[in-house]
Amino acid sequence: AKARMEAGAARGRAAAGRVALLAVLLALCCRAAPERLRYAIPEELGRGSLVGPLARDLGLSPAELPARKLRIVSGDEKHYFTLGEDNTNLRINQRIDREEICGAVSPCVLSLEAVVENPFKLFHLSVTIQDINDNAPQFDREFVAIEMIESTPPGARFPLASGRDPDIGVNSLQNYQLTPNPLFSLVVRESPDGTKHAELVLEKNVDRETQRNHHLILTAVDGGDPVRSGTVQIKINVTDANDNSPVFTKDIYKVRLLENLPEGSLAFQVKATDSDEGTNAEITYSFSDIGNNARQLFTLDSRTGNVRLTGPLDYEEGKYYEATVEGKDGGGLSAHAKVHIDILDVNDNAPTISLLPILNPIPEDSVPSTVVAVINVRDKDSGDNGEVSCNIDGDLPFRVEPSSENTYKLIIASALDREEVSTYNISILAKDRGSPALWSQAALVLEVSDVNDNAPVFEEAAYSAYVSENNAAGAEVVRVRARDADAGANGRVSYWLAGGSAGAAPYVSVEARSGAVYAQRSFDYEQCREFAVAVRAQDGGAPARSSTATVRVFVLDENDNAPRVLWPAAGPAAGAGEEGAVSVSAPFEVVPRSAEAGYLVAKVVAVDADAGRNAWLSYELVAAAEPALFRVGLHSGEVRTARAVSERDAAKQRLVAVVKDHGRPALSATATLHVVLAESLQEALPELRERAAGADSPAELQFYLVLALALLSALFVLSLALAVLARLRRAGPPAVLRCLGAQRFSVAGAAFPADFCEGTLPYSYNLCVAPARAVAEGAWLPPPLPSLPAEELLGGEPCGKRSPSSSAGAGEPPAH
Repeated sequence: AKARMEAGAARGRAAAGRVALLAVLLALCCRAAPERLRYAIPEELGRGSLVGPLARDLGLSPAELPARKLRIVSGDEKHYFTLGEDNTNLRINQRIDREEICGAVSPCVLSLEAVVENPFKLFHLSVTIQDINDNAPQFDREFVAIEMIESTPPGARFPLASGRDPDIGVNSLQNYQLTPNPLFSLVVRESPDGTKHAELVLEKNVDRETQRNHHLILTAVDGGDPVRSGTVQIKINVTDANDNSPVFTKDIYKVRLLENLPEGSLAFQVKATDSDEGTNAEITYSFSDIGNNARQLFTLDSRTGNVRLTGPLDYEEGKYYEATVEGKDGGGLSAHAKVHIDILDVNDNAPTISLLPILNPIPEDSVPSTVVAVINVRDKDSGDNGEVSCNIDGDLPFRVEPSSENTYKLIIASALDREEVSTYNISILAKDRGSPALWSQAALVLEVSDVNDNAPVFEEAAYSAYVSENNAAGAEVVRVRARDADAGANGRVSYWLAGGSAGAAPYVSVEARSGAVYAQRSFDYEQCREFAVAVRAQDGGAPARSSTATVRVFVLDENDNAPRVLWPAAGPAAGAGEEGAVSVSAPFEVVPRSAEAGYLVAKVVAVDADAGRNAWLSYELVAAAEPALFRVGLHSGEVRTARAVSERDAAKQRLVAVVKDHGRPALSATATLHVVLAESLQEALPELRERAAGADSPAELQFYLVLALALLSALFVLSLALAVLARLRRAGPPAVLRCLGAQRFSVAGAAFPADFCEGTLPYSYNLCVAPARAVAEGAWLPPPLPSLPAEELLGGEPCGKRSPSSSAGAGEPPAH
């Protein structure tokens, strides 16, 4: 026995060496394939123990670790591993018991994933949990009682209690040892599943009368280093002869049970028969060897052999159970049968989903195939019941791609647009292939962050504004508005003038925040009828985006200009009436006395700077010596004879035509025409001289006589006053004479103030001289034919009235 123990210890040391070599090979493999790292650690390590230099094995330097954000993703409910405080080494997070996690499964491997960002990469890790000899073999009970009839022949075998060791490999139960006894020996049998069972072999006949009871010790040993063991006491009771032992219908009962079998159901039945009669044929059944887990799940009826379920079966906790049933007759003889119970998996576990968001919020300019989350899916079932597919519900710009056996990546499938969808509620569905299939769902909310990818858009591409002229400066003309679909500063719009038609910039301004366009000045339709400016809308993004709209301003006309007479063009306006009428006088027109009706005398030509109705002109005669003799065209302005000229008609005719526009209020101008009825100009000259002498106007002659008398009286009084002053002041001339002798104008020669008029009867002359301008004395001689304006020769207007040609200098003949 001692030699066997030493051999077992040697085998344990050799196995430990093989495990160490395997760990070294796994470490080398991890370095060779960095995307599938494998580590091997013994069980029962303390919290914080080092598993492996994860960051170094992944090829990450300490400098880039903060940016790469190394993280661990585990799909298990218990997180056995974690990153250390230095965020570089993989360490134990909690105690790992290989027997609790994997049971008899070998190898025991835990899988997890490591994730790094910038750029995103997923690594798959597997940690193999190595068994250590931390469990000693144990028996289910302390005593084994064997009833042995004294007539039992040598070579008979009696099954003994089986020891159990949760460890695996060399650390599990390796052998049995029995207390030396000449009557009994020990045989160890190995079942197909690798477990070892001890049987007691009778070597010699026993004699109840010689020795009624025998006591033996059975020891179970494992192959660990150091070796661990467990014992059970065997009590053998020798009874009287019973020549027929019970016989089971099967040596091994193989039972398959669904894990969803309800409690209290009949699981299976064992049956044994005995050829004896009476009490020797009455068989009672019992479990002679059963594990504690199976004992809590099954109960055996000692009379019928029915085995019923007393607890819930769970394939994920226990897949296989083994027990030994003993059938004993009334004479003490017994038989044993093995029971192998296989638990069949039922799809009773829904998949579990673990989410690890990588990118949230997501910039809307993220390119497709960008990883936004890692999905880990687990299902405790096996086979098709444990195969899980993962997808997302709805038509979304995302898709799920498998990364490893239980890991998926959620990536961007198409371009994102925050202005269309700013938040995505993603429902992730995991479904297994069981029948019926089970599924689970997890929600993930992803925000899309804004990028300045939209320029401001005006509500209208071109704006039109209508403003009446003479508007107030600073009045609002129009308000433009642009909208930006972006958010925050990217959607904050300001307005600027970007340009326009030549000279339009000083006319308007735009308020940066509201987009209101204001007039900078009062508009004049006659100077500018329309203009266009370009308004630029710009957002607050970086870089900024902008767009431009055209604002076209139309100036509306107002009736602020009176008609202007172009013909007769005798001079500037002489005055204005109550409605803005402007009077214009013209030279004379000669009409032959032989003229018939419709003879064109003259044409009044006028224009109006306004537009539309404000510029529509109509002509009308308002004053004429012979109203029935002349007429004027309402729209043409042509002055024609209304009838044939007769000898009774006066030789001189004065016509006044008024020109009106159609504005509100209407503005007008007047034009005066002087018509002489004569066959030729030579015949008309005497008429003109008579007009100059004032023969046609007795009232004017009387006025000039009175004026001459007044002047003579004034000269007499002035002479008398001068004589008195001369006597009073002989030393010098009187102050009045000195004042009168002072020069009013330049010493260059005689000069007269503007509009200075002097006339004598029966002729009158108008001479208008600009101030400080010398006039030659020869200019005062009356010419043979006075060069006088027609309105003075024919109209007899007072002298003091300013002539339309008064701006002409002396010596410059006026225009005829």
